[in-house]
Amino acid sequence: MRKPPPIPIARPCIANHERLAEDVAKILESGVLTKGRWLREFEEKAAEYLGVKHAIAVSSGTTGLMLAYRALRLHGEAIVPSFTFMATVSALVWARVTPVFVESDFHTKNVDPQAVAGHITPRTRAIVAVHNFGNPAPIGELQEIAARHNLKLIFDAAHAFGAGYQNQLVGGQGDVQVFSLSATKLVVAGEGGIVATNRDDLARRVRLAREYGNDGTYNSILVGMNGRLPEISSLLAIESLRQLNSAVENRNAYAGFYQRELRKLPGIGFQEVRTDDRSVYKDFVITVDEDQFGLNREELMAALAAEGIETRSYYKPPVHLQTIYQRFARQDLPVTNKLAQQCLSLPMWSQMEKGILERICATVVDIHRNSEQLRYQFAKTSRSPSHNISTPRKARLQAGCEH
Repeated sequence: MRKPPPIPIARPCIANHERLAEDVAKILESGVLTKGRWLREFEEKAAEYLGVKHAIAVSSGTTGLMLAYRALRLHGEAIVPSFTFMATVSALVWARVTPVFVESDFHTKNVDPQAVAGHITPRTRAIVAVHNFGNPAPIGELQEIAARHNLKLIFDAAHAFGAGYQNQLVGGQGDVQVFSLSATKLVVAGEGGIVATNRDDLARRVRLAREYGNDGTYNSILVGMNGRLPEISSLLAIESLRQLNSAVENRNAYAGFYQRELRKLPGIGFQEVRTDDRSVYKDFVITVDEDQFGLNREELMAALAAEGIETRSYYKPPVHLQTIYQRFARQDLPVTNKLAQQCLSLPMWSQMEKGILERICATVVDIHRNSEQLRYQFAKTSRSPSHNISTPRKARLQAGCEH
């Protein structure tokens, strides 16, 4: 029997190639490869979509965070979740701000507001929150805490273009929100980012800083870098933005399918999206309880890989346990550690065929049914579980479950 094709963890959704080719040719013929028409158009359309005064396009989401932190003139300490991608924190340290790691909520996977409130000191200058996997952070609670203590509020919105908080689009809340436009996101520029803000002063500093700090007279009035988004990337992003609403709708439908099919399994949990919020499901994340499911997260990953299904273990290790950032860790974070041990991202992109979803879910069900046999195989080998394991179908044959 022919082996089915592998299923990747993500696949970028790119506009019609012929249509793009015509506009790419125009860009190349013009000789204007940066700071041109397409950049301006994308910034205007992104600002209109997000409902903000300013959407500044930059070369990456990480660059956007670096510029935003510097533009806010942060110093001292910033409270930040450890359960996030490393760029949230690396940009802080680059800006010479000390990260103070706090817990996340196990169910929403986002920063815990009570943990934030409990770690504010006279040295605290900012709160950095993350819309993890496209699920809006607890914006209202964080706004109240930030206002009470006169703190800056920054959102790493890398995953969240199109997400909704309390029936409003994510983007304009807090001092600034920074989105990513890399290939795994819903709006794709290849690489790129958007700094969204309603603050005129902040927008001006970010625009200057992405251009070396040059005010147009070849005079640097602040320290900057080359953070520009090229014209071809801006074109890709415009075309991707046109498809955003359908991408969000599709991903929510796929998430619903996953939940209906996998909810029957013991030990499988889902990310909680709060009432009146909308996740864009940049990732579809489950948690795997070893005692109930019969296998741990690594074993489930290995069994899925044997069937050609790619997954990811975000975020392992969490940032406070990563080598360069351990010096900032002041406390144990048991919830964060548990999330890092149990979270598993299943394949998710904006245009998935139903058969792919059915195959993934059926395979997870199959693995659970044969968990005892698979666990025995894992125990027999002294090597990593990803080596030399039978597929669930082979496990059934060995167990006499299929003829």
